[in-house]
Amino acid sequence: MADHYEVLGVSRDATPDEIKKAYRRLARELHPDVNPGADASERFKLVTHAYDVLSDADQRARYDMGGSDSPFGGGQAGFGGFGDIFETFFGSGGGQRAGRPRSRRERGQDALVRVTLDLKDVVFGVHRDLEVDTAVLCDTCQGSCCQPGTAPVACDICHGSGHVQRTVRSLLGNVVTNQPCNVCQGYGTTIPYPCATCQGQGRVRARRTVSIDIPAGVETGLRLQLPGSGEVGPAGGPNGDLYLEVTVTPHDEFSRDGDDLLATLEVSMPDAILGATTTIESLDGPVDLELRPGVQGGDVLTIKGRGITPLRGSQRGDLRVGVHVVTPTRLDAKERALIEEFAKRTKSPAPRLAEFHQGLFAKLRDRFRNG
Repeated sequence: MADHYEVLGVSRDATPDEIKKAYRRLARELHPDVNPGADASERFKLVTHAYDVLSDADQRARYDMGGSDSPFGGGQAGFGGFGDIFETFFGSGGGQRAGRPRSRRERGQDALVRVTLDLKDVVFGVHRDLEVDTAVLCDTCQGSCCQPGTAPVACDICHGSGHVQRTVRSLLGNVVTNQPCNVCQGYGTTIPYPCATCQGQGRVRARRTVSIDIPAGVETGLRLQLPGSGEVGPAGGPNGDLYLEVTVTPHDEFSRDGDDLLATLEVSMPDAILGATTTIESLDGPVDLELRPGVQGGDVLTIKGRGITPLRGSQRGDLRVGVHVVTPTRLDAKERALIEEFAKRTKSPAPRLAEFHQGLFAKLRDRFRNG
């Protein structure tokens, strides 16, 4: 029987990587699809068998000890390992069932894209066209992995089953193990003429545009799932999913509290005392706001239906405007005299401790969350 190392053309201390490279070089040279001669076919079988033995660490060790490809060395009787017994019942090859070849078509990977939105986009929702770098179906082979006009052919080593059987002696007698075919990698077929565009993968990397309507009410950290919008799988397998992770940039004038929008309105002392009508620019456009005479700092004015549309619902929240009375810091002599006269006339009480306030919207947030 030919020495396996000589068949592959490697030394007895060759590394697994050197053995693999030698096998691939000889397999490309001797494969029946490339070299149809009878002699090449026999050599191809010898090369494949030699690689089967030397690529397995346990079989190679037994071969080196016994000088033949018998797992027990020199044809002497012996016992197989527990791995052989388990392979008898369960086979080997990553959970692949014996007798059923692997499918080249697999589901594509999911993809994650981060999108940044303004607060106005959150209020009304927004349409976006996103450029995504992903895997798409190969236009040349349409996922077949083959050059146009060609097709995969049944592996002549495993005869299309995707696995090979070996008989091993053990305590239980002769048992049969199933292992993935090393020639076709368990697919049951080989591709003699791979597609030149995708290198036999059935897909290529490309940028494509994904159009999406982002609903109102999303918030930072939320992920939206687009089923089937991820990358196409190998050999034209089904697409994975695309996930959009949302980040909302802070707004200079408005903040969010649930489905409500919060804003602060600066009011002069005369307007706070006498009352006034003003117009503010909301995210919906101009809104008229009435300030009653004597409005206090910390009072909250509510504008119904000018907040955020909830993610699951149609009733918009409110716009709540907190009043901040601005006290003048620089007065001329006449202004100071008028204020002093006002203080005398109103007989304002001296400063005193009052109810503690944590912030302008503290009570408002508590009412919203508890209500």
